[in-house]
Amino acid sequence: MSERTRCTWARNDLAIRYHDEEWGVPVHDDRTFFEFLLLEGAQAGLSWDTILAKRANYRRAFLDFDPVRVARMRPARLERLLQDPGIVRNRLKVESGPKNARAFLAVQAEFGSFDRYVWTFVDGRPIQNSWRTLAEIPAKTPLSDALAKDLKRRGFTFVGSTIVYAFLQATGLVNDHLVGCFRRGARARKHA
Repeated sequence: MSERTRCTWARNDLAIRYHDEEWGVPVHDDRTFFEFLLLEGAQAGLSWDTILAKRANYRRAFLDFDPVRVARMRPARLERLLQDPGIVRNRLKVESGPKNARAFLAVQAEFGSFDRYVWTFVDGRPIQNSWRTLAEIPAKTPLSDALAKDLKRRGFTFVGSTIVYAFLQATGLVNDHLVGCFRRGARARKHA
């Protein structure tokens, strides 16, 4: 059986599964968008492998990534989360969960869905890049600068341009699968 050609960052079983099943596949589900906003923010300064390994714990800690429930999280619950070794126990990152949930709900109220809002930044179609090596992929772009600026204006935290570019890649608004990767033609995820 021949080995599939994939992006070279996918090196361990967890990363390979994530790469093969999720990364770069266009998202049209608000809860998935909220999940990736929280996870990418938690990843700041850490490896994505660390966050992938803790993803199930994040799902539990942040109430299955339900923005309505996360927005109502009380300080006592956040204090308990700061003792939870299953997540990154950084106070600012943990406290950003409810704050970002409230901002997320405001975007939904204004646009009808976060999906409708975020896809306007790419005119409704994924940006298809043609990188041949990881070294060519930028850490941020004018697109991530613009989205990060707008998210910050709307009250989101942990949404700097580099974090936002990773979010755009993860949710398929930007397709950065390398040329030759078998996942370059990824299709939209099903609505959850």
